[in-house]
Amino acid sequence: MAACRRTDQLRYLATAAQSRLLNRNHYHSIIQAIPREVTGSRVSARDRAQGRIPAVVFSQSLLEKEAVGLRQSSRKYLLTTEKKQIKSLLKSVQVPFFCSTTFGLQIRAGSGSSTLLESGKVLPIKIHRDEETGKILNLVFVWADEGAQLKVDVPVVFKGEDACPGLRKGGYLNRIRTTLKYICPAEHVPSKIEVDVSNLDIGDKIFMQDIQVHPSLKLMSKDDSIPICKVGVLQTKIEEPIEA
Repeated sequence: MAACRRTDQLRYLATAAQSRLLNRNHYHSIIQAIPREVTGSRVSARDRAQGRIPAVVFSQSLLEKEAVGLRQSSRKYLLTTEKKQIKSLLKSVQVPFFCSTTFGLQIRAGSGSSTLLESGKVLPIKIHRDEETGKILNLVFVWADEGAQLKVDVPVVFKGEDACPGLRKGGYLNRIRTTLKYICPAEHVPSKIEVDVSNLDIGDKIFMQDIQVHPSLKLMSKDDSIPICKVGVLQTKIEEPIEA
């Protein structure tokens, strides 16, 4: 009988732990927000003091020049988000990749409300920070509905430096581009572009046209022959002889 109770307790603890993990993952993957009807610096400062971050979400078409007259279809909402959750997201996905990662968004009628006003996928496009303290002042999102074409600055991550022949010979990696701008379907937004430099010798380059991405992505640069990186030679300083 005691063994049965022990087994039941273990099952309960395992189920509870799994439930907490699922809730935690759900919390991290879906941004919770509430409407913000009043604007202004004083109101925003009050929200931040209460542990919330002002935000806005709209359709990316609103940023286009031809968006005049499209404001009714922009799905624009002024919001506040939970500071604790945003900081957790920034930590989990890492800051450089936050604006190339899509998240779920739920807009509820109020804090703790079960009434859902709007929901969908969003892409962060801007984090405004205080220049002195680095604290987040506000966030800008665009809707990332399936099929939507989004302009994304995708971070470039270089790998294979430890095996790079050119670097082993004393060269250095000149990271010419740290991001690449693509037009991406919302369902195929890459969080990063990995560039393998493990086969580069001194003087070798990797160009934009060399990067393999999903065929639905369109590079926004007009010239894809621009180099992303190059293995250069370290310049040695030649000391001039001292005159006697």
